[in-house]
Amino acid sequence: MDVIPAIDLLEGRCVRLYQGDYARSQVFNDNPADVAKLWVEQGANSLHIVDLDGEKTGKVVNLSAIETIVQAVSVPIQLGGGLRDRYSVAQLLTLGVQRVILGTVAVEQPQIVAELCQEFPRQIVVGIDARDGRVATRGWLETSEIEATELAAQMQELGAAAIIYTDIHRDGTLSGPNLEALRELAAEVTIPVIASGGVSSITDLLSLLALEPLGVTGVIVGRALYTGDISLKEALRAIGPGRIQDVPPELGFSTFA
Repeated sequence: MDVIPAIDLLEGRCVRLYQGDYARSQVFNDNPADVAKLWVEQGANSLHIVDLDGEKTGKVVNLSAIETIVQAVSVPIQLGGGLRDRYSVAQLLTLGVQRVILGTVAVEQPQIVAELCQEFPRQIVVGIDARDGRVATRGWLETSEIEATELAAQMQELGAAAIIYTDIHRDGTLSGPNLEALRELAAEVTIPVIASGGVSSITDLLSLLALEPLGVTGVIVGRALYTGDISLKEALRAIGPGRIQDVPPELGFSTFA
C-alpha cells in the first residue's frame, strides 16, 4: 500500500485544516517545496497536493507554489483543488503534475469528467469528499444529495483512474479513518481507492492495510506527519512502499489500475 504525504496550499504556504474549516487552519511551513523535498528524502514515492484557495474559487490559485514543488522533486505528484475545466487540467499536466483530481465538477458536470478521462487516460482521478455519506463540493462548503458510493460507481463508468475518498468529519482530526465507509465504497468499484482523513498512527495504517485486498491501495497522510504522530520512514516500513501494477513508467503511480 502506498503512503502518500499531503501538502495543502493556502496563500502559498503549507497548512492543515481541521474538518475542512478554512477558519481553523494551521501553518506548518512557509515554503511548500522544502516540505516536498523532506517527504521525498524520507522515502515518499509520490505526493498529494491540494490547492485550498483553488477549491474555493474554482480555478488554480497557487500555481507558483505548485510549479516550485514540481521542479523541486522527481516523484509523481497528484493535485486537486478547484479543477473544473479542461484548461486548468491541461495547464497542470503540462506543468509536470502526473495526475489531477476532480471533485466538484464530478457532481455538477460529469460529462466534463468523461471528456477529460478520454483525452487524458489514467491521469484523471476523482476525489469524493463525504459528510455523513453524502458528497461535499466547492471546498467542502456545500453538501450535495448524492451518495459517495453512487458517485464512485458513476465515475468508474466514465473512466476515472482511481477514487480518493475523504471523510470530512475525520479530516485533520487524528481520530482514525472511517473503515466502514471505505469498505462500502471499495465494494462498489474495481478501480483503486485511496483513503484520506483521520489517520493518526501506525495502527491506523495497519487497519487500512487490511482493506487492500478490497481495492484500497493507498493512503494519504497529512496532519499526523506534521505533528510527528507518524514517522514517514516507520510508516513505509510498516505497510510497504506500494505495489507496482500495470502502470506506464512515465506515470509512475502504483495506485493506478
